[in-house]
Amino acid sequence: VNDEELKKRIAEELALERARRDSEAQKRRLFGRLLERERISSNEHLTRVILRERAATEEERQKAQRLAKQVEEKERELKKHDAYYKEQLARLEER
Repeated sequence: VNDEELKKRIAEELALERARRDSEAQKRRLFGRLLERERISSNEHLTRVILRERAATEEERQKAQRLAKQVEEKERELKKHDAYYKEQLARLEER
């Protein structure tokens, strides 16, 4: 009877240990899946942020180009006015 009880007890302990290991393995798999989902979500978020920043940077670049062109046009216009007024001043001084 002692042998039988010992075998039964060992079998129960082995079964409990196996169940514990299975439970731990299941927890690790679940945790791994959760981590993978979080990684994917973070990567998607980061990608969206990068794309938004790139778009904003491109918009800023285009705005800077437009403003630079406006400044150049204004400078040309001012030079024309300056030349015209110098010409008018020279005519007035001649009279």
